[in-house]
Amino acid sequence: MSKVPYHVAIIMDGNGRWAKERGLERWQGHRKGIENVRRILKTCKELGIKVLTLFCFSTENWNRPKREVDFLMRRFEHFLDREYKELMRNNIRLKVIGQRYRLPSKLQRKIEEVEEKTSSNKEFTLVLAISYGARQEIIEACRKICRDFKEGKISEEEITMENFSKYLYTSDLPDPDLLIRTSGEIRISNFLLWQISYTELYFTKVYWPDFSPEHLKEAVEEFSKRERRFGKVS
Repeated sequence: MSKVPYHVAIIMDGNGRWAKERGLERWQGHRKGIENVRRILKTCKELGIKVLTLFCFSTENWNRPKREVDFLMRRFEHFLDREYKELMRNNIRLKVIGQRYRLPSKLQRKIEEVEEKTSSNKEFTLVLAISYGARQEIIEACRKICRDFKEGKISEEEITMENFSKYLYTSDLPDPDLLIRTSGEIRISNFLLWQISYTELYFTKVYWPDFSPEHLKEAVEEFSKRERRFGKVS
């Protein structure tokens, strides 16, 4: 490949439909989807990608049946317990973005623990967007800027695009180069709206549980063929 994206973001969609087409319960699709994270993470590292952001659970997903939400919260916690040693072994830093105050307190503590223990890992960053919504993120950033402006920490002239980005959850990360959405849906669904202004978009009909390393390589290969002009001419 002539060029590999530094930061890849993925909307992992289609777990429920994958399960339904196989006569399974929705939770079985979610379990299969979570299991797929490890092999995609491994492939990202092999390709030379440095940051992977996964859209795991949106602010809108809180409106799903309580049984399904509770299952997902437990699976997130189990994932962190199971994968912690792998993250350390592979020099991977974990970062979780979103309204984490809405998460179960036990999960919040687990996230803080793993983030702290992996904070010095430098080779790769895994970002999990849990209880995340881009509009909510932007509103929170605006509130923070208003507070800092009132306290004299920032002037009107200093409210620039660069400084605004520092108030977002992703303040220490570069914007995604490539956004992938699985399952055939062609929309962004309130994900990283500010950050993907110039991101290359790639949509596939493959459901997330079936999204293989080969499918990821196809997406990266497509990315490598595109010319990113950022408003300029060739």
